[in-house]
Amino acid sequence: MVNTDSLLAGFAGLTLKHLVMFAVGGVLIWLAIAKDYEPNLLLPIGFGALLANIPFSAAVAPGGFLELLNRVGIMSELFPILIFIAIGAMCDFGPLLQHPSLMLFGGAAQFGVFFTLVAAAALGFPLKEAASIGIIGAADGPTSIYVATRFAPRLLAPITVAAYSYMALVPIIQPFVIRKLTTSKERRIRMTLSREGVSRTTLILFPIGVTLLAGMVAPISVPLIGSLMFGNLIRESGVVPNLSKSAQNELANLVTLLLGITIGSTMQAETFLTPTTLLILGLGLVAFVADTAGGVLFAKFLNLFLKTKINPMIGAAGISAFPMSARVIARMSTKEDPQNHILMHAVGANVSGQIASIMAGGLILALIK
Repeated sequence: MVNTDSLLAGFAGLTLKHLVMFAVGGVLIWLAIAKDYEPNLLLPIGFGALLANIPFSAAVAPGGFLELLNRVGIMSELFPILIFIAIGAMCDFGPLLQHPSLMLFGGAAQFGVFFTLVAAAALGFPLKEAASIGIIGAADGPTSIYVATRFAPRLLAPITVAAYSYMALVPIIQPFVIRKLTTSKERRIRMTLSREGVSRTTLILFPIGVTLLAGMVAPISVPLIGSLMFGNLIRESGVVPNLSKSAQNELANLVTLLLGITIGSTMQAETFLTPTTLLILGLGLVAFVADTAGGVLFAKFLNLFLKTKINPMIGAAGISAFPMSARVIARMSTKEDPQNHILMHAVGANVSGQIASIMAGGLILALIK
């Protein structure tokens, strides 16, 4: 029996599983530092995994600071809600309101959520766990956490790691899928911007209207959509610039830091190193690929009936990985044609994906009892 309070107790309790998790945490830290893949999240997640897997670590013991953060911030759903306020303050819905049809791509790009839900259920996961795994396809870390804490708390760590890891890999996953589904000619399609601006009144009424409508349809989604739209209202009101800046910077940075290290602390060897984790990571990749493919194929389908064609890459921006996906699509466009600038269209589709991912999460929470 090891005295957990004695010196060198960590060495006495060290197992191969702990060493594997040290390697996993090290890989996440390496991806953050060396490859610059979502460093704001992968760096604290990786370090949190190290802290959690030191044998007899007081950080994750009852009363430890990471156990407290997990109980207060994750299981209470507080951190995801605060993150959505920050994201809302960063979102500019102007491009979407200039081209409301872009909302269609936000919906189409949620295909991966429901496809993966069915696939996970077919592989034997209970329906609630399958739904939580499917939400990885929303490309929205906070929504994945929110749904998993309610439906599949035992799978919270692998689901969250999969969601954020694949979000970090959007610059690799999306271009690969897009090139397989489109021709160079399609990727060079030019799109014109509307010259009509969006009034301040419209920008203010939009978050209020979306909150009321979405809340009436799925009241269980109010914490998610309400916090996102509250952050956006702070931004667009123009009367609280300090609050808007604080939400975009201090709040976003602080909660991201605490969220990341807390999620990392849930990656304990005993529960993380299982075949289920590998299966979830695989299904998460399927979800991301299916989301991207769904958006692209939907745009190509619309082009069969439209005189003015849509660049099908816009469909891929309908996932919720904001603003990374929009930037990836814009770079691909200018690489094909340096004079083709579709960034604003991509941003419009991307913010619509942010709303659609929350609605997908809300619908799943409301429909699956």
